[in-house]
Amino acid sequence: MLRILLVLLALCASPVLAADHLVSIDTRPGVKVGYWWMERPGAKATIVLLPGGEGGIGLKDGVPQSLNFLVRSRDYFADAGYNVAIVGKPSDRRDLDPYFRSTDDHVADLRAVVEKLKGLGKPVWLVGTSLGTISAAAAAAAEPPLPLAGIVLTSSVTNTNRVTRYTVTMVGLSRVRVPALVMHHKEDECDVCVPGMASQIYAALSNAPVKKLLLVSGGSGATGNPCEALHHHGYIGMEKEAVGDITGWIANPTP
Repeated sequence: MLRILLVLLALCASPVLAADHLVSIDTRPGVKVGYWWMERPGAKATIVLLPGGEGGIGLKDGVPQSLNFLVRSRDYFADAGYNVAIVGKPSDRRDLDPYFRSTDDHVADLRAVVEKLKGLGKPVWLVGTSLGTISAAAAAAAEPPLPLAGIVLTSSVTNTNRVTRYTVTMVGLSRVRVPALVMHHKEDECDVCVPGMASQIYAALSNAPVKKLLLVSGGSGATGNPCEALHHHGYIGMEKEAVGDITGWIANPTP
């Protein structure tokens, strides 16, 4: 009986993690930013996911339903032993266009999110994909620095066109002083995210203490616009492998 009582007391004393849910915080005067929060017991770090496109998480029926690579792969990040936060759009923007992702206002929003999550006592990593790589790079290059453990840039924006007029290399990558992984699919056919130009991003990260360029291949079922999530640009058919590459490097950043 005493043993049972002690077990019950231990359970009551253990922290109980709430179900995955939306968190909204103040970031700038009159502005709020929401993020989908997935806290996991014993997490090694917190990974902040920055989707591409317009920047939304596609919240519907109480859960994110965006097809974006990072949003649809969120459970793989959590299953690898990490807390996960998927950042949405600020309340004063209908979308996150490429230029806004490089601005002080956007960095201020991300700074507020990162500082709140860093307050939980775990290292914080930013992982961006497609247009989200501009967000991640701008945040990592900011002054004063955000309290980041490192960044991961996947399917980075390398070129401009009439819609996408800002690239990752325009944010001042030489100011990034945290570990950085640049990952790209070899068969990415998006005209503004060219695999062969990922090396320029890698080279521009001249002050990152550790950096790696990783070109991957594989997957299946690519369909639709080559710049959208269900093509090689979005690691379709190889989500688990792609997340494994990312989380494996985060656990042990090496050149």
